[in-house]
Amino acid sequence: MNTPSTQSDQARALDLPLHLQALLEAEYPRFSAGEMARRRAAVAALLAETGCDHLVFCGANRFGSAVQWLTGWPVTTEAVGVLTPGEADALFVQHVNHAPLAQKIASAAAVAWGGGSSVAAAIAVLERRGARNDRVGVIGPLTFEQHAMLAARFGGVVDLNRAYVRLRQVKSAEEIDWMRIGAALSDRGMLALRDGLRAGMTERQLGDVVERGYVALGGTTVIHFIGVAPMAEPQLAVPPQFAGNRRVARGDVVFAEISAAFWDHPGQVLRSFAVDSEPPALYRDLHAAADAAFNAVAAVLKDGAMPRQVIEAASVIEQEGFTIIDDVLHGYGGGYLPPVLGSNSRPSAHVPDQPFRAGMVVVIQPNVVTPDHKAGVQTGEMVLITATGIAPFHAVPRGFARI
Repeated sequence: MNTPSTQSDQARALDLPLHLQALLEAEYPRFSAGEMARRRAAVAALLAETGCDHLVFCGANRFGSAVQWLTGWPVTTEAVGVLTPGEADALFVQHVNHAPLAQKIASAAAVAWGGGSSVAAAIAVLERRGARNDRVGVIGPLTFEQHAMLAARFGGVVDLNRAYVRLRQVKSAEEIDWMRIGAALSDRGMLALRDGLRAGMTERQLGDVVERGYVALGGTTVIHFIGVAPMAEPQLAVPPQFAGNRRVARGDVVFAEISAAFWDHPGQVLRSFAVDSEPPALYRDLHAAADAAFNAVAAVLKDGAMPRQVIEAASVIEQEGFTIIDDVLHGYGGGYLPPVLGSNSRPSAHVPDQPFRAGMVVVIQPNVVTPDHKAGVQTGEMVLITATGIAPFHAVPRGFARI
């Protein structure tokens, strides 16, 4: 059990401002009543705009951010909730042994075990509340069976997922505070990789080193994608999503994308390291292009900037003879959010015509690679869009560090 003094040490280890230490030290941190009321009001307005009277929100296997956003409960196996303006939320969780903690964390909701079917329990609540056909909205990853059950009872359910994403794009001051903690935890993971990386370690051991950097401080893993490749004869341009068992050797590049979260509020930081050797010319050029792309994108970002400007700013990548595999930029916090932007040589699936807005959180991440996709580097990090530019979340030094 953590003692108060140990918890204070944890907060100091993350170099957090005083007003964030209480969040880290709480047994189960909570958003203020005012913040939760703001969210419910936004959803109530959305329901009114779409002609809906009730909302079913759901998640499963830690996927479905609306459950935590509206109730505070991080989804475990399954959760299905009902929101009706003017009434307390009903929340049904799986499994039965998860219900006691859900009742404690989501204390403003009426929480219960969902029994044989959480969506059936939610339908019963909707019936008691007089829900009518074609006036029930849904946010979250409904299964085919769940959708069929709702539609059989209430007709055409209204998909509000895209509208929900728009609600999550601009962050409140409290959400930004929680993401600052997530960023600090992510930094700890990247610094642990930088400081613990040694020739002879396996890729699996690198992942263990990363997690030791933040788990004891209250962080949870979103991703740690780590690539290892010989710079003299590379065959890997982007960190893989699952660790292999290759051993790090002198002359390798180790490049990583790390996101640790504080209660579903993550950071994201990307860096590259040269192992016991100076990078050869190709890798120096790759990283120089990535740095130039990061700086060019950062220079155009501000309230009112357009996504197309980001793509044009990133064209320095192609000017240097390189391309990308990953996205150049994406929104973050509450999901992998729009805009999700590529470059001129690896086009975006969709370039929206809506401008960036102050309060949006995005990740600038130019994963610059050779045209044959054999060599690549990572650099970048999560930033906050402001009225005049960007504000940083992360403190890990940029640059191609030699380890």
